[in-house]
Amino acid sequence: QVQLVESGGGLVQAGGSLRLSCVVSGMTFGTNAFGWYRQAPGKERELVAAISRGGSTNYIDSVKGRFTISRDNAKKTVYLQMNSLKVEDTSVYYCNSGFVGSGGVYYGSRYWGKGTLVTVSS
Repeated sequence: QVQLVESGGGLVQAGGSLRLSCVVSGMTFGTNAFGWYRQAPGKERELVAAISRGGSTNYIDSVKGRFTISRDNAKKTVYLQMNSLKVEDTSVYYCNSGFVGSGGVYYGSRYWGKGTLVTVSS
């Protein structure tokens, strides 16, 4: 049974930092790429960052230079370090498994975690 379990969300002031974790089980971790998505109230879910099985990373423009995605294959865990947080980063953050295709495009699978809420106050 595939499971992705996120943690690390919470309430933080603008300018602060959080580190999200996603512990993965039930799949061969090292052969998968992973993505962090977020969904704010009333908005569509969007891909924030992705990491390939080889460690290559991609980010949306609004988080470049502030967020860092990483993976620890031994711990079967994917991280999202979020610095210089802004009010507009407030969302539920989800972890997803998938693969990176040609051109470095991330394709998500049907496997999702339940999400962790990040609230950034002004």
